[in-house]
Amino acid sequence: MISSQMLKGMLEGCVLKIIAEHETYGYEISQKLITYGFGDISEGTIYPMLLRMSNKGFIQAEYRESSTGPRRKYFSLTNQGEEELKEFERQWKELSQAVTNLFDGTSSE
Repeated sequence: MISSQMLKGMLEGCVLKIIAEHETYGYEISQKLITYGFGDISEGTIYPMLLRMSNKGFIQAEYRESSTGPRRKYFSLTNQGEEELKEFERQWKELSQAVTNLFDGTSSE
């Protein structure tokens, strides 16, 4: 299981990636994270994060009827969210490569 401290800095970018794949809602996001190996991320973590990302202008929400219960709030990326996701991916690749270099004993110089 990935520690919550490690997840803190990465989770927002990962949620942006999930939303970029298709419009989705909070519970589905948490289930996707589980299938990718993130462990059980509580809805108490997901929903406040979605609100923060909405307030930052990264995502937008739309309520839709559900065939299995109450209306659901579906999220999609804004243009600003797409840019944020690209920046997250760039930074992640740089960090990932640096950690790989460190553990492989490979210098980037």
